[in-house]
Amino acid sequence: MATTPSSVWRNPVHFAAFGFGSGAVPVAPGTFGTLMAVPIYLLLLPDLSWPLYGLFLVVTFALGLFLCGRTAQDIGVHDHGGIVWDEFVGYWLTMFLAPPGWLWIAVGFVLFRFFDVVKPWPIRWLDKNVSGGFGVMIDDVLAGVMAFICLQIAVIIIN
Repeated sequence: MATTPSSVWRNPVHFAAFGFGSGAVPVAPGTFGTLMAVPIYLLLLPDLSWPLYGLFLVVTFALGLFLCGRTAQDIGVHDHGGIVWDEFVGYWLTMFLAPPGWLWIAVGFVLFRFFDVVKPWPIRWLDKNVSGGFGVMIDDVLAGVMAFICLQIAVIIIN
């Protein structure tokens, strides 16, 4: 993994893109970024109505286009492993309409990390062929969509 640029600790845009510092860990920054998304999810999202949660997803995706695009451009690395705002949004998308409880939080975490790491088609293609802030965000958003579908299927089967 590329080293963490020092600007992460000085520039608020870079700090946010690096998941408030969670993406600066030297090993598995995507996993640590997703872990940081969990307490944010617990603080903000479980009690939102689905329209407000959907709006939150749209706003954080749009914010991610800016944060990730600007940070990638500033540091000169298209999709630096430490840029984890996209993991935040992907995890929150996975958890859209999820039932409450730690079981579903953990299942959502595992499913999202699986799709984000394995990158089945078309995620891998998007990761390699789409640039800018949209390129940084879209592969994790699609991983979140796939994880969301699997989570909802699991909810139907278990309940």
